[in-house]
Amino acid sequence: MSKKKVAIIGSGNIGTDLMIKVMRHAQHLEMAAMVGIDPASDGLARAARLGVATTHEGVEGLTRLPIFDEIDFVFDATSASAHVKNDAFLRGHKPALRMIDLTPAAIGPYCVPVVNLEQHLQALNVNMVTCGGQATIPMVAAVSRVAKVHYAEIIASIASKSAGPGTRANIDEFTETTSKAIEVIGGASKGKAIIVMNPAEPPLIMRDTVYVLSESVDQAKVEASIEEMAAAVQAYVPGYRLKQKVQFDEVRDLNIPGHGRFSGLKTSIFLEVEGAAHYLPAYAGNLDIMTSAALATAERMAQSMGASA
Repeated sequence: MSKKKVAIIGSGNIGTDLMIKVMRHAQHLEMAAMVGIDPASDGLARAARLGVATTHEGVEGLTRLPIFDEIDFVFDATSASAHVKNDAFLRGHKPALRMIDLTPAAIGPYCVPVVNLEQHLQALNVNMVTCGGQATIPMVAAVSRVAKVHYAEIIASIASKSAGPGTRANIDEFTETTSKAIEVIGGASKGKAIIVMNPAEPPLIMRDTVYVLSESVDQAKVEASIEEMAAAVQAYVPGYRLKQKVQFDEVRDLNIPGHGRFSGLKTSIFLEVEGAAHYLPAYAGNLDIMTSAALATAERMAQSMGASA
């Protein structure tokens, strides 16, 4: 099967890390173009050194590259507002283009590979939620598949140094998109997301805390489901791991804002994500889990396209 050619929009931290992953690890994809708006960006310079076609004229410049007609996939690593415009513009030139959205724009269905990728293999635009969502939603889904989840809250703590301007500009969208995806993909009746940018020096690796309130159920079943799900995520994010054993508490008559009174099982899950250090150092697990999830998604889509060809 011939490899599908891809372009990446956004030559910042996320786009550059993703480019390196495509070039080193992709089996069904081939790096074709890197798109930016800053001619002096390190990402564009690195792409040019690696022999990748580049443009600093945004998506308009991408359509003028000779390779554009051969591109099957576009990863968008810009911002939520930019993605809406990018998708509309490129769709006008190539309606069947596959868009992998790494912003919180969420104009396509949410996608967390280990939970729901197989449902969206034919989608022309899929949304990778957020770094916090990719790390924590699998854990909510793991509980949800053995017990009804009434409420789930996640706290994603990332090193301040790992957050580029795009991430910082999308904080509101991060919380809104992640909260909604906790419900839509994770299966919680109510979801809440919080992000913390930790300024500590030296920088700390990404850490995530997940609190799940569910109906009472055999705790061993919940723990087994969580451990199985963690192993599934590790298949494409090797630095993803449970930081300690899952904790359980039976709670009675707890008030959940916006949901009401609750009695049942509280499950506390503590995670850390160590980055592969393809671009930023290993503390940037938030970068790694997002780009790894996007790559895994496009790889499976490309494989599916080849099988159906």
